[in-house]
Amino acid sequence: MNFKLSAITALLAVFALAACSSKKAEPTPTTANNLPERMKGDRTVYGLACEGCSDSVIVLLPEDGSDPIRYNCVQARRNHKVQGKMKIGDWIGIVPNADNSRIADFAVDLDDLKGIWCYVVMPKLKDADTMSRSAQAHAIAAMPDSVKKTYMIPREYGFYLKRQWVCQSLGYVGTQNSFEDESPVVYPPLSYFTGWRIWNGKLITISGVPVMGKDENGQSAITIKNERQDTCDIDYLMGDSLVLSSEGISRSYYRKNSLDEVNKKARTIAARLSEKAKKEAVK
Repeated sequence: MNFKLSAITALLAVFALAACSSKKAEPTPTTANNLPERMKGDRTVYGLACEGCSDSVIVLLPEDGSDPIRYNCVQARRNHKVQGKMKIGDWIGIVPNADNSRIADFAVDLDDLKGIWCYVVMPKLKDADTMSRSAQAHAIAAMPDSVKKTYMIPREYGFYLKRQWVCQSLGYVGTQNSFEDESPVVYPPLSYFTGWRIWNGKLITISGVPVMGKDENGQSAITIKNERQDTCDIDYLMGDSLVLSSEGISRSYYRKNSLDEVNKKARTIAARLSEKAKKEAVK
């Protein structure tokens, strides 16, 4: 995608958008994560939702500032392939039908898709891989309530889909103290997300292994190794709910309004343990 418009084209885009809505649009994405803005083979048409969008029609102002395009979305909506509210002025993406370019096979409100998305994970016993399910259940039931309240704490994992195709991992809770070694449980590994893309109506998440090093100026810098791209179907997107699926497995996410809300309880307990560890160390 090329979001750098000429002065004349940009002016035309302003007038066209004004005709659609007075709502101020967000800056369009730019290159990030050392990947092209449009992934190879992506047929998605990107632009802004205009006035005239309805249950049967989506009106899109293309990113190049050309005239708005009306897409018939009746069948797509019946097939649950219209995700998001398509609010006027929102950044959206449409996958046209291969035989009729004015019919939308899929449509997504990308501004609705951006945001902080979480799901809940529970810890498991450190020796769970060598224990049967019944043995795990018995071990957890035998735990004192005080231990359960301290360590059997649900955490929120997920990602923060930002502008300019940037993605941030969610779920880390600092627990670097002696009590972490004493903990009878461990949490699932946390993915390190760096970016996201759309490819023909699917969500691509980009992740890798962070390695701390130095840049050319000798400053601390993180290099991403073993980068991978995971493809997910967007099964549902509305309000504070998102459902993604991959290889037959679905996961539901809920939206958070701020990063401060993520793992608030877990971070409070971690801070309490850290303080307790400091007091134990000075004894």
